[in-house]
Amino acid sequence: MTWKRVATAVVLIPLVVGLVRWGPTAVLSLVLALVIVLALFEYFSLGDAIGHRGYRFWTATCALILVYVTWLSAMESRWKEVGEGAGRLQNIEHWFGRLPSIADVFFVFVLGVAALTVWSKRPLVEALPAAGMSSSGLLLIAFPLTYGLKLHAQGQYGPWLLMFALVITWVGDSVAYFVGRATGRFPLAPQISPKKTWEGSISGFLGSLAAGAAFIYVLPLSLAQLLGMAAAGSIVGQVGDLLESAYKRSAGVKDSGGLLPGHGGILDRIDALILTFPVVWYYWECIWHSASGIP
Repeated sequence: MTWKRVATAVVLIPLVVGLVRWGPTAVLSLVLALVIVLALFEYFSLGDAIGHRGYRFWTATCALILVYVTWLSAMESRWKEVGEGAGRLQNIEHWFGRLPSIADVFFVFVLGVAALTVWSKRPLVEALPAAGMSSSGLLLIAFPLTYGLKLHAQGQYGPWLLMFALVITWVGDSVAYFVGRATGRFPLAPQISPKKTWEGSISGFLGSLAAGAAFIYVLPLSLAQLLGMAAAGSIVGQVGDLLESAYKRSAGVKDSGGLLPGHGGILDRIDALILTFPVVWYYWECIWHSASGIP
């Protein structure tokens, strides 16, 4: 199993690094949209295992719209600054009166769920579980992951910020996995994930700090700020990992899927990023970005 895990990482990591570092935000948006849809369908499979069927295709459709609106919002200021895409913005504002917002997407989603609940041929006993699974999928999976686009669109530092979030997660997860397997004795959350240990968690946290400190050469942050951002990202990333483990244990399955050999499914691989992306973005915006006055 370990060799499969390493082999999959060796293949995927260079592709992801190349896309994040040199790819345009528009292409990243397409790839992220695909990842979100695959993760959503794995999430819905967990619900199916306990008899809670969600509105798969409606939720996936709204997730794609959410990615588009997030990308549009992230690119708006850049387009206005350089004059690029001004015609596209004018066309959208002509039809809608303004640029669509994330709140608009959630409202459209609610309208669709209401229509499906009232007019679909599903048994009424499935109405509440279907609404719950669909809403939680959009809110807990799709929405937080769109912060990856917001990170990537943060001007000249955007690709490095997204890389920061990815690297501290990858390094922390890898260190926790191998140290936990070799020396782990004290369970971290035995009811949720019996194999996770405090030794692995702490070593993963330290690994994330070390990885974050390496970005001192590419991000305009002090070492203390980088360590703070890495610490926050590592903690919530481990919480996200445990959260997804709780979902799987609730459904009685080991992995969310089998698409990635040695890692399980897409959701297994990105669970930590669900919380890490937003926290890194808020750290940048609220703690450093706004205080520095850099646009």
